[in-house]
Amino acid sequence: MSWLVEAMAALPPGNREAADAVRVRAADILRPAGALARLDEVAAWVAEWQGTSTPAVRKPAALIFAADHGVAAAGVSKYPIDVTAAMLSAYRAGKSTISAFAAIAGATVAAIDVGVGRPTGDIRIEPAMSHERFGVACAAGREAVEGLDADLLVLGEMGIGNTTAAAAVVAALSGGDVDQWVGRGTGVDDEGLARKRDAVRTAVARIAGVTDPFEVLREVGGAELVAIAAAIVAARSRHLPVLIDGYVVTASALPLHALAPGALDHCLVGHCSAEPGHRRLLQQLDKQPLLDLEMRLGEGSGAMAAVPLVAMACAGITEVPTFGEWFG
Repeated sequence: MSWLVEAMAALPPGNREAADAVRVRAADILRPAGALARLDEVAAWVAEWQGTSTPAVRKPAALIFAADHGVAAAGVSKYPIDVTAAMLSAYRAGKSTISAFAAIAGATVAAIDVGVGRPTGDIRIEPAMSHERFGVACAAGREAVEGLDADLLVLGEMGIGNTTAAAAVVAALSGGDVDQWVGRGTGVDDEGLARKRDAVRTAVARIAGVTDPFEVLREVGGAELVAIAAAIVAARSRHLPVLIDGYVVTASALPLHALAPGALDHCLVGHCSAEPGHRRLLQQLDKQPLLDLEMRLGEGSGAMAAVPLVAMACAGITEVPTFGEWFG
């Protein structure tokens, strides 16, 4: 955890000059003023974190972190825990939805095992992770990003039971009625939803009084949530722009925001999922998703679907002349 704490204390700023240069160009681009205002801001965001006035998405990459959860024993998912391992194999074989989406977006996909077949503790009765396991997951997220050749990073996850862990992290850090943070995840019925809400209430009550965001993540999160948080921080250290996926990935980012509100400035949210807690959390983070299609797959698919949109936003600035260039 020491690297994570130290890195959070030394988050580098973006390149505002590059972003402003894109905004100046957008104001004179060969189209009606403000016609693509939101996309122009996306291009300025990419410029800020790539550190160039000519932003582009040529090497997008996705990292999917997978792990199992002890709380799955509470019957909080529609699917058995061994589905995590099956999906990890599908990612690695290039046969998953994220793989199909990535092929269209021209992106690479790497799936990283941070706990498949090695469930975390049942968060209802014990910490999800020891300090040692937290550190191992953190190192996995950091190293995956540090070894990546990319200009835009998509973060995804897989783990049966992980929307329960995500809801517990968010409820513990955000407060309010626990039930508002708990959704149907993989599509549980009413009885499954009741079990899931009970599990989250019990987990949050167990850690009452814990206020340190990373301790909350260790107590009621999951190994893949820790790896994602570390990957976000490692990407910031590399000035690498990040597209956040759905509820689980956004919940993983929440402890960073809780410690330093500007920690997610290099992140955009690719989409808003069908989980009701995700929409509330995005409002809390003041993050507007690029897509809102009620997807609930996870694995980075929603954020990957937004990659072509980000690439088009950049092309709309760099490949289109200004009025001065065209008529001058």
